Amino acid sequence: MSLKSENGLWFKCFSCNEILYKNQIEENFYICPKCGNYFRIGWKEYLKILADEGTFRPLFENIRSDDPLEFRDVKKYKKRLKETQKKTSLTEAVKCGTCSVNLQRIAIGILDFAFMGGSMGSAVGERLTLLIEKAANSKLPLVIVSASGGARMHEGIYSLMQMAKTAGALALLAKKRVPYISILTNPTTGGVSASFAFLGDVIISEPRALIGFAGPRVIEQTIRQKLPEGFQRAEFLLEKGQIDMIVTRRNLKDVVSRVLKIFL
Repeated sequence: MSLKSENGLWFKCFSCNEILYKNQIEENFYICPKCGNYFRIGWKEYLKILADEGTFRPLFENIRSDDPLEFRDVKKYKKRLKETQKKTSLTEAVKCGTCSVNLQRIAIGILDFAFMGGSMGSAVGERLTLLIEKAANSKLPLVIVSASGGARMHEGIYSLMQMAKTAGALALLAKKRVPYISILTNPTTGGVSASFAFLGDVIISEPRALIGFAGPRVIEQTIRQKLPEGFQRAEFLLEKGQIDMIVTRRNLKDVVSRVLKIFL
């Protein structure tokens, strides 16, 4: 659940209805201190959790989505993009750059769900591909934090092609033996989960994150069977061996740092 507030100082946990002070949430890594509910956060908050202060250098900000299909639903795609950019102060659904994690320099990409559900359009795919190539050429360990509903259907096949594009770039990264840590947050679904999110050397998830391709309701309707309890939650995937570990936000930076030291 994302953070919402009437006055910017007090927030309500939609899981337990506790009223929480902003500083109280921030100090607890955006987790409800009463029930343990994880609030949905954006790229700035994840960068604050992971990166050494003042070390982030953004990359590829000039790469933005176009409208090759001249798509329109209730409004034109171009108009939707402009409105989202103004609302979120982001140019696209992923923020890429370099930073340090406990003094170890890395390449990092963070998807932000606030920008059209963190959907992977052509610009997102291009930014991530360039980031992966930079990591490969500079021998920088790569970390990608995923929060996405999947491919951006406003761009049709152009969006779906990004799955193969990012996967191909990661194959080059693997050939050069540069480590890649994939961090899955709530939600990581669709074309993102079916491509770069599940191609990490180490796959980490936040507790109780929804992870999968299609949603549970769609799957149930398709196979006409009741799904197991907790299906597509991080704990279920860990039990089945699809992810490597579940890490709380409080420990995320130290765990990433330790994993990188093992690789390097």
